[in-house]
Amino acid sequence: MQLIDTHVHINFDVFQQDLAAVRSRWQEAGVVHLIHSCVEPSEFPSIQAIAHEFPELSFAVGLHPLDAKQWTEQTADEISTLAQSDAKVVAMGEMGLDLRKADNYEQQRMVFEAQLAIATELNLPIIIHCRDAAAQVREVLQKWREQKGEKLRGVMHCWGGTPEEAQWFIDLGFYISFSGTVTFKNAKQIQATATMVPSDRLLIETDCPFLAPVPKRGTGRNEPAYVRYVADSIAQLRGQTVEEIAHQTTQNACDLFGLVL
Repeated sequence: MQLIDTHVHINFDVFQQDLAAVRSRWQEAGVVHLIHSCVEPSEFPSIQAIAHEFPELSFAVGLHPLDAKQWTEQTADEISTLAQSDAKVVAMGEMGLDLRKADNYEQQRMVFEAQLAIATELNLPIIIHCRDAAAQVREVLQKWREQKGEKLRGVMHCWGGTPEEAQWFIDLGFYISFSGTVTFKNAKQIQATATMVPSDRLLIETDCPFLAPVPKRGTGRNEPAYVRYVADSIAQLRGQTVEEIAHQTTQNACDLFGLVL
């Protein structure tokens, strides 16, 4: 059984001391590929180094909405340059809107749209971070399509919205990715969404080191090997085998990110 973890942050300090052991565990769990997301340009060297150390890791470049204040024209140049200079870059992100932890909507929107422009120019899929901002993200994407005539593709990562909101993005051609939150006992809304996403739009992730899934929740950091628990949970919710979920989500990740296993 093969699994792809479509969103990790293994360059964080909590992995520095034992990354080789972490890798051994994800290999034992059947994780054959990982997509490393990016929070800000200062991470580029560390992410790039890991990507070139581990053949099974690809990465994205971008600026997180909570870091929108850091955006400059130089940021745009850095993102664009790295995306074009390294074949292991397979996406742009994570980008989007976060209105739970910040209220600088206009600044976040501007940075989001600037990154959409780069992704469109380079024909890269996007990884979207969306917290308490589904309507606003939908509006940005719809306006982009209407004004630019461009069809964007990408993933709503670490989904936490309603089934209705998920359908908005499915209708726009996006994938919906589920993290360890789908395993949480009281995550009824997320679990309901996990049952209605079409099979060809379903992805799984850990978002490690955050959001460790049950049964690892509360035991420390999350890590890529635990994506198996996300697959298990979704299989139970959808009445499928974990092998079926693994096969479908692996194929979907390859389709979206242009991966060849």
